[in-house]
Amino acid sequence: MAAVQWRPARIVFLTLGIAVVLLLFRAFNNHDTVIVGDKRISLKKQKGKPFDVDPLMHMTGPPEGKLYGPGEAERVNATLLSLVRNEELDGIIQAMTDLERTFNSKFNYPWTFINDVPFSEKFRKATRAVTKAEINYEVIPQEHWDVPSWINPELMTASADFLTEQGVQYSHLKSYHQMCRWNSGMFYKHPALLKYKWYWRVEPKVHFFCDIDYDVFRYMQDYNKTYGFVINIYDSPQSISSLWPAVEEFMVEHPEYIHPNNAMRWLTDSANRPEHNRDAHGYSTCHFWSNFEIADMDFWRSKKYEDFFNHLDQVGGFFYERWGDAPVHSIALGLMEDRDKIHW
Repeated sequence: MAAVQWRPARIVFLTLGIAVVLLLFRAFNNHDTVIVGDKRISLKKQKGKPFDVDPLMHMTGPPEGKLYGPGEAERVNATLLSLVRNEELDGIIQAMTDLERTFNSKFNYPWTFINDVPFSEKFRKATRAVTKAEINYEVIPQEHWDVPSWINPELMTASADFLTEQGVQYSHLKSYHQMCRWNSGMFYKHPALLKYKWYWRVEPKVHFFCDIDYDVFRYMQDYNKTYGFVINIYDSPQSISSLWPAVEEFMVEHPEYIHPNNAMRWLTDSANRPEHNRDAHGYSTCHFWSNFEIADMDFWRSKKYEDFFNHLDQVGGFFYERWGDAPVHSIALGLMEDRDKIHW
């Protein structure tokens, strides 16, 4: 084999070629920006990798900073909130018993139960026996629960058939779609909740194992947090396949709402489950599991979130697909809130 003659000109061209390839590679793998339509969203203020720490591998305790125990500070304007049906009585008694034992018997925050039908006397009597705190029993206004007028019933049924074939749960359960929409953009408008700023969502059948000896609402308020969560999970891409494209449309229309210290890397991560990112058209599907969320309702009541929810609502994905409140909340927070205000 003849030896290659490394002439100066060949070396120059080879060097230039390598430089061009490296520049192209950097351009296509630039994690400082995300291109949405003809807009470029900056990620430069985000430090580190999207998954620097695996919380499951680290023991955790109370957060750092000043914490207030029972009787050490006034209660915050908050409620323990549950959307629950009469037939879920056993499940909510279990959840209440746990949370009263570990937290609320010390702090006495009021409970708010909401249903799409009136609560039975059996439900009221049983729940009153679990707590000394005030309990409010409320019914959802019909206009907050009804399927919107712009949703096509025939298309909704056909879409449910398709989703069922894709293995998506609850596709044909109309009330499940209504619940997801209500939890996404209606609950904080309920007249009984307008007097509150904070809520802690409590679902039937959940467990609380650890004693909580500090006022979590006071901590969230004092340290300027907007949202608290306990776990991240991945969603079914088949249930939200058009959600991220709808979000991209919103970002193009409202670039002013995108917070400079956003969590876009987390929302668009493709390294951990690339098939989820692919099937959800750019969304990682990772989201805060909203079953245990603690949040400041002022964020949901803001114009930016109202515009965000209305945009998604008009697209129809709560009924034509199975968009859940967890990914909707997570995407809104990840895009439009300072990620330092999201607390684990």
